[in-house]
Amino acid sequence: MPRSSRPSRHAYTDKSRGPRLQKVLAEAGVASRRACEELIESGQVTVNGDVVDALPAWVDPEQDRIVAEGRVLGRTRRNVYVMLFKPRGTVCTNHDPEGRRRAIDLVAHPGKPRLYPVGRLDVDSSGLVLLTNDGELSNRLTHPRYGVHKGYEVTVGGRLDESDVERLQSGIFLADRSRRSASRTSRSRLRIIKRDRDRTRLYMELREGRNRQIRRMLAHEGFPVKKLRRVRMGPLQLRGLAPGSWRELSAGELTSLRRAAYRIRDRVRGDSAKP
Repeated sequence: MPRSSRPSRHAYTDKSRGPRLQKVLAEAGVASRRACEELIESGQVTVNGDVVDALPAWVDPEQDRIVAEGRVLGRTRRNVYVMLFKPRGTVCTNHDPEGRRRAIDLVAHPGKPRLYPVGRLDVDSSGLVLLTNDGELSNRLTHPRYGVHKGYEVTVGGRLDESDVERLQSGIFLADRSRRSASRTSRSRLRIIKRDRDRTRLYMELREGRNRQIRRMLAHEGFPVKKLRRVRMGPLQLRGLAPGSWRELSAGELTSLRRAAYRIRDRVRGDSAKP
């Protein structure tokens, strides 16, 4: 049986650990990715003292001791994952010509990493913003093909009825600036939390992120948004933070987030896709 087709007989089969072993080796300058795969399959790579000679294998380049052909790979930079409760009036961009307060200005991390917001949350909205220096995970969380959902609590003027809910869930045609045309939004989830005579509070879940999408969808149906707060991103929930405060993700939160991103990718593209 060819070595590459053998079942994995090592402890590094959990996709949530991090990137694939051959990618880590290639980025460390050991060889090309294909040559690194051959190096692994020939038994010349160890992780934490264990020979890893079958693919796929996933590693944590910050924590694992990786040795290739007797060469110990240096530790990579530490990836940082921060949850921020963004208050209204704060922008999710690292460069703002208008000089407004930025999300990164609220994060005084002792390690002083160069962080970037994962996606955008408009200046008039508040809630959960993830900031990180992990570009690969950031892409998986924001690219529409992976469909990682974001959940929002929204208060609108007016009283939504069931026909409004169904219409919004099915999709609304919105102008697409990049295509200079209109297209229907992807199907979303919507649940009424509380309904009064002149306002409605609802929970809305999206798997795409067009510019000010929720505000535009609801305005299209005649329900102006009074308040919008993001409360979820995939498995992450906005908990334990006051507006303007932040904390690093727990190990459990990070594991859940990685598993969600990898699981969604595999369902869409198949297990043969490489990060």
